[in-house]
Amino acid sequence: MFDRIKEDIAGVFERDPAARTRFEVLTTYPGIHAVLAHRATHWLWVRNLKWPARVLSNVARLFTGIEIHPGAVIGRRVFIDHGMGVVIGETAVIGDDCTLYHGVTLGGTSWQKGRRHPTLGRDVVVGAGAKVLGPIPIGDGARIGSNAVVVKAVPPGATVVGIPGRVIECEQDADRRRRADTAARIGFDAYGATRDAPDPVANAINRLLDHIHHMDSRLEAMSQALERRGIMQHFDHDADLDAGVIDSPSAADGLDPGAPDAPDRGATPPA
Repeated sequence: MFDRIKEDIAGVFERDPAARTRFEVLTTYPGIHAVLAHRATHWLWVRNLKWPARVLSNVARLFTGIEIHPGAVIGRRVFIDHGMGVVIGETAVIGDDCTLYHGVTLGGTSWQKGRRHPTLGRDVVVGAGAKVLGPIPIGDGARIGSNAVVVKAVPPGATVVGIPGRVIECEQDADRRRRADTAARIGFDAYGATRDAPDPVANAINRLLDHIHHMDSRLEAMSQALERRGIMQHFDHDADLDAGVIDSPSAADGLDPGAPDAPDRGATPPA
């Protein structure tokens, strides 16, 4: 038991730069208290002492703001940072070294008995406010961004953002990024956020714009060829199309395209 507590405290120091002393972590971190209480409630639950387990879990929720059903399975070195509003359902499974932030829900989407909550692999980070719903697997090393709503399986090492959750970074890209930045960050993404995370909607629209530009250039070449043969008059190219682009939130200029000071991408450039 004491070895597990030491592991939990060591995990806090690895993932929370605000941690100062072991005594402070043990006495003031509600995530630690919730995990310790869950070990006791789960011990009672698996021995068919259901009512005492539920009573103790409700007492732990009262003091920590974290609701963990006694039937949930939680691995080693799991860290619940801040923790207020975290809800973990009865059939949820959380692997070793996972990190959950405040407002996370590991919930079910069915009233049927049996497996109805998600299964998290090892080293998964779930950002603040994220909802992972249904009996879906979340692969080892996955990152779920803050406020994402995940209703489909997530492959190992992937990064998911948005509503509904979309994969914006595959395992190979994540491995390459972590190797490039290991010395500074030890491969840990606080709140499930990654640097310069792309916007999947903006990427999709930009691909459509690229296709439009390509087709426009082809049509212009056809128009010039028809004019040379005297078939029709060449039409002028619409230069405004070249300015069309949607910036992702990680754009280098740091401006919100919808903000008053942001440049108008579709405006005609001054003469």
